[in-house]
Amino acid sequence: MTGRETIYFHSPCFDGIVSAVLVWDFLRAKQGWTQPALRPVNYDLREGWLSSSLEQPCAVVDFLYHHEADFWADHHPTTFLSDSASEDFRRRQNPSLVYDPEAQSCARLLWRHLSQTFDHRNERYRGIVDWADRIDSAQYESVQEAILAPTSALKINIGLGLGDRDRYCEKLVHILREKPLDEVARLPEVKTRYEQAQKLIQAGLERFKKAAWIEPDGIVVFDVDSTGVIINRYAPYYWFPDSLYSAGIVRWEGGAKITAMRNPWRNFETPFLGKIFERLGGGGHQRVGSILLPGAKAREAHALLDRVLSDIRREHKKVKSGARA
Repeated sequence: MTGRETIYFHSPCFDGIVSAVLVWDFLRAKQGWTQPALRPVNYDLREGWLSSSLEQPCAVVDFLYHHEADFWADHHPTTFLSDSASEDFRRRQNPSLVYDPEAQSCARLLWRHLSQTFDHRNERYRGIVDWADRIDSAQYESVQEAILAPTSALKINIGLGLGDRDRYCEKLVHILREKPLDEVARLPEVKTRYEQAQKLIQAGLERFKKAAWIEPDGIVVFDVDSTGVIINRYAPYYWFPDSLYSAGIVRWEGGAKITAMRNPWRNFETPFLGKIFERLGGGGHQRVGSILLPGAKAREAHALLDRVLSDIRREHKKVKSGARA
């Protein structure tokens, strides 16, 4: 191909990175994409995503639907930002548009679809697909495994907590295309990021402990400043292992995020947290949701958190009683 091929992928996210590896491998084999440009994207782009123009030709993986994507794959139930986007997807349906909200990860979705539909599967990537699926669906044996990260894939994932400075996620896409996980985890930059992230996570655990409490109904509520530390998403269950949910505010200079999660180590029916956040302008999955509040919007955090807590409590009761949430 002679155009400027581009792959947009969710970042910093292990599943998004692995999905970029898979789609690059596929498009190289089927359409000759030898050196596509890599474009990390995150949900701070949500508001202007549908009105933005994408490089052509392009693929978008593990991220919001866009009508200009030549190849698109996602598993987020909140991927369609408007009715017209959903209608456009239905109108355009073809094997290069891949969507399954039941898939636990985009990497697993791609792995299955590329094999079944295009007879394309590169066995060298089976291991990273398995780990992307585990990480994105929080299939950890314990909260200690999730935080301490004893395996190569988990160490790489923990290092993503430092963000995507210096085009780090693009580098990982390139490296994971060529090297096995254990070798990647031993690379100096990857190892250093993991060690730095672990120190910040441990500091973040102590800060979180002082900024969180558990309500009588089993919800861990928090309002914590993340400046200079990393607030691990599993911190609520490190300190409150018997809780049902966590919901709170993570702040930093220039913005904030409201996030909620159900305890992945407890087995119970849960409302669709991602849809609760979608009504507020965010998104997520069945068991996790969030909304970014850049700049002055962070002033709305307390009011929005109150709405999230109210919705979780109301819909939890519906699910518990057998009614539809």
